[in-house]
Amino acid sequence: MATKSFPASGMTAPKAMGPASRARYWVIFFAVTLAILAYIDRVSISMAMPDIARDLGLDKKQQGWVFSAFAIAYAAFEIPGGWMGDKWGPRSVLMRIVLWWSAFTALTGAMTGYFSMLVTRFLFGAGEAGCFPNLTKAFTTWLPNSERVQAQGIMWQFARWGGAFTPPLVILVFQWMSWRGAFMLFGALGIVWAFFFYRWYRDNPKDHPSVNAAELALLAGNEGNAGGHGDVPWAKMFGSRTVMLLWVQYFLLSFPWYFYITWLPTYLQEARGLDKITASKYAVLPLLLGGLGSLTCGFVSARLARMTGSVRVARRAVAMVGFAGAAILLVASINTQAVLPAMLLMGMASFFNDLVMPGSWGACMDVGGKYAGTVSGSMNMAGNIAGFVAPPLGGYILASTNNDYTQFLYVMAGAYALGALCWPFIDPVTPIDPGDEKLAH
Repeated sequence: MATKSFPASGMTAPKAMGPASRARYWVIFFAVTLAILAYIDRVSISMAMPDIARDLGLDKKQQGWVFSAFAIAYAAFEIPGGWMGDKWGPRSVLMRIVLWWSAFTALTGAMTGYFSMLVTRFLFGAGEAGCFPNLTKAFTTWLPNSERVQAQGIMWQFARWGGAFTPPLVILVFQWMSWRGAFMLFGALGIVWAFFFYRWYRDNPKDHPSVNAAELALLAGNEGNAGGHGDVPWAKMFGSRTVMLLWVQYFLLSFPWYFYITWLPTYLQEARGLDKITASKYAVLPLLLGGLGSLTCGFVSARLARMTGSVRVARRAVAMVGFAGAAILLVASINTQAVLPAMLLMGMASFFNDLVMPGSWGACMDVGGKYAGTVSGSMNMAGNIAGFVAPPLGGYILASTNNDYTQFLYVMAGAYALGALCWPFIDPVTPIDPGDEKLAH
């Protein structure tokens, strides 16, 4: 059988080729399902923590460090995980990533003390690192430029929704088994995903039997992203103002967001006086509405770019609105006494938080080009450094203020406000390597 190759140019399949196949949408499907699994495995510990703390005798500071053990490992291994995807391709790297993190998700249920839980959650974070950079790498190869930010929006929408429905899911599972059994069950799901992904996915679309010539024509220009690219221009990346500011803004975006997947259920029970089941229902709101924010960004950014004639202007505007809106709404939530209105406001703060997400990852694809895995990994590293800092900082604030969550929440609102100041100075479309062939923006 003749080997298919990418057409030399063009973004629209010639009519003579017939309709384009839609194999590329399976890449989005695998990304969505993996994002859901990642957030189930990541968020489940926040709902299980009261039971874990009781069984293992963990105090507030220790709980904060257990939350952070994942984040520091996740941050530390993001750049290596993204670089491996650039060098060897997402197919083998993602399979190894998912098998590793699934094993340590399951092992979380076997831990017997504070130290063993720290080690296991650290190794879980090391395993999950590189997941989203490698999915981003896959998007740069399998999707035309016009579909990438929308795909990011869809993926992050379902990632958030996976996290949103984890609290009631965990409560349901807890009716049938202990927290130990629940982690073992969640770990098994990742093994199933890895099996089917490895069977279907190919690093280069031209090697996939389901991709026809017309679909390859839609992907013209992407062939340079498909090969191995381990020779990352590190000096250009670390010397880029845009890359550095992408790191800073993602740190400031992630710092408040980590509250939603760590301390929120405990906050609802301790500060708002809710029982565990009611708290699990309210804890859905920030992630549920955040997912809508990601989806909204994907479509609003595309329309705004057409209206203004500039992807650069569109991404900057949406991100600044997102940060500013999140800060204002979070402050309003803090000062609202009734639980439902307060949580709706916090949910809308998360909605505006996630207006920033797809554009940030879209910037990594355009700025990184064939090094998109490494650039997006570096940005996600910064976000997860925030995940390392925020939970234990919250624990120390709570320990020193007799469980007063107000100060912690105001610090988060301040981070949102600072994030809005970064985007006027970010160029989200110009590649770090001038040799990369990019579409005009």
